[in-house]
Amino acid sequence: MLKKILIANRGEIACRVMRTAKRLGMTTVAVYSDADANALHVKNADEAYYIGAAPSKDSYLVSERILEVALQSGADCIHPGYGFLSENDAFANACEENNIVFVGPPASSIEAMGSKTRAKEIMADANVPLVPGYYGQQQDTEFLTAEAEKVGYPVLIKAAFGGGGKGMRVVRSADEFLSALEGAKREALASFGNDLVLLERFVDKPRHVEVQVFADNHGNCVYLGDRDCSLQRRHQKVIEEAPAPDLSDALRKEMGEAAVRCAQAINYRGAGTVEFLLCGDEFFFMEMNTRLQVEHPVTEMVTGQDLVEWQIRVANNERLPLEQSQITLQGHSFEARIYAEDPEENFMPYSGNLAHLSFPSAQRGVRIDTGVQQGDEISPFYDPMIAKLIVHGHDRRTALLKLRSALNEVHLAGVKSNIAFLHHLAEHPTFMAGAPDTHFIDTQTEELTASKAPSDTLVCLASIAYLAHKQAPKLNSPWHQVGFRLNQPRKLTVPFTEHFVVAQAQGQHWRVDYHDSEHRVEAKLDDHKLTANIDGKRLIADVLISETDITVMYGPYQHTFELQTKHYVSEHEHQEAPLAAPLNGTVVKHLQEIGTQVAKGDPIVVIEAMKMEYTLNAPFDGTLTSYCFDEGELVNHGAMLAIVEEA
Repeated sequence: MLKKILIANRGEIACRVMRTAKRLGMTTVAVYSDADANALHVKNADEAYYIGAAPSKDSYLVSERILEVALQSGADCIHPGYGFLSENDAFANACEENNIVFVGPPASSIEAMGSKTRAKEIMADANVPLVPGYYGQQQDTEFLTAEAEKVGYPVLIKAAFGGGGKGMRVVRSADEFLSALEGAKREALASFGNDLVLLERFVDKPRHVEVQVFADNHGNCVYLGDRDCSLQRRHQKVIEEAPAPDLSDALRKEMGEAAVRCAQAINYRGAGTVEFLLCGDEFFFMEMNTRLQVEHPVTEMVTGQDLVEWQIRVANNERLPLEQSQITLQGHSFEARIYAEDPEENFMPYSGNLAHLSFPSAQRGVRIDTGVQQGDEISPFYDPMIAKLIVHGHDRRTALLKLRSALNEVHLAGVKSNIAFLHHLAEHPTFMAGAPDTHFIDTQTEELTASKAPSDTLVCLASIAYLAHKQAPKLNSPWHQVGFRLNQPRKLTVPFTEHFVVAQAQGQHWRVDYHDSEHRVEAKLDDHKLTANIDGKRLIADVLISETDITVMYGPYQHTFELQTKHYVSEHEHQEAPLAAPLNGTVVKHLQEIGTQVAKGDPIVVIEAMKMEYTLNAPFDGTLTSYCFDEGELVNHGAMLAIVEEA
């Protein structure tokens, strides 16, 4: 039996693999970078080893260093998680050469599917339908431009060795093609070390349905149902569900068997996912991910199986635990990815300290997979996912209601998040009726991310939290002291910068006046937990209070109320300084020569952060007079990147 497992990854997936490994009696080994010295996966491991600087190219992508740790620690197997080295055939080979079991497929299988171009060729030979496009090795710019014309616009440029939307561009006209091609290749090279791209016809309104497959070393291969991953933004999944809704039994079986043929065609072993574009009753092969997927928990929920345990047992040369006829699906499951990002700013990743973090209480059918805890830092060097919220119900409607309820109990502060956005998705009539197409979020972004003024309820909660904190911080139940009258004024104005609120003590409660309305309020503040009674309605919220602001987390909503003691910064600051870095990152490319006359909206500079590229444009007509940082330099959030003098 395998006894000691090194997890060559970080965060949520490292913690998740450790849970199963420890249950199986294995010793767990973690690796960490400078940024992760105090990370949860390090704390949870039996042993942990330092592997390098914060950038992944200097730590989690350095296969030689990880193998050194494996040999040093005596690990007999390595689980790669997902991302990083999980689909690196050279790393899988290196493990084998060092007599370390790679908990994943053979290097030959990874290599076969690692290039989307070769994968398409293999699937064509296996008679699996493909989207029309160009999948060859020729990468000359003029040749690719001509191929794009043959495919027909809109065309999709896709990194041949990529995933997660990186190195991917949708091009809708010929005059956009060259700049999109350059950006896709640059992003692909930075993320995957290879700038080979392929071209596909951009299929209108498809669904993204994938099938979980598993194979062992004894000729057995099965599929464990399917998942719908159509809810995406920037080509990255947001909410996934299993099984995929509105599929006939015949279509579901046909897709499952096609996925098994894909795995058998490359002599696969372990967990894999075959992704399809579904257009009505037709499906087209997209790619095969030769690893465990981020969304694997929804399959675990509906099958009752631990897929990481299956991976470890297959790596230990055991047979698959079940045959195809023994695999059944029970109920429905959703997974929502909780990110540190700003949906109102095109889902801009957000880094910072998790000043407050709380999840739903333990309950049947609700699961949290996370790699962070309160007080941790969301680093600009890695993917900004905070947690995965997974729910299970006996049918889709029940599971969706449970998802909405559980989202109400996820509270965090210190960074912006997509929690309210997820809640808007979960209660949208189109999604409630069934899985929409992959363009749904793009077409509904304005509605789903619209900024809303805080409700009277949130203002009341913030007001009474301020009163409790300021007027009786040392009393356990200050609201039971008659009106906070001792040496305090009976009436005061809460010093919000944007809201005029007057509070007046009246016996054992307060009257809060706001927007020409009155609210009778009683409450108790216990650490970060505020229990309030507003006009006879009992509410519970989490609050984070400082001398400069108050953050209220109630239901799926989070709002920070700034106090007048804080230097007020305009919410439109980013509009006044559009050439300032939107987040911590690296300057990738200067797009104009100094001295160039530019027009408003012309691209000026490209910044890369959290594995994505952002182009900053000229704020007005003028002259580009200077760049503030060289290409390759690190920059902090808010740093001015270039100067344009207005005409």
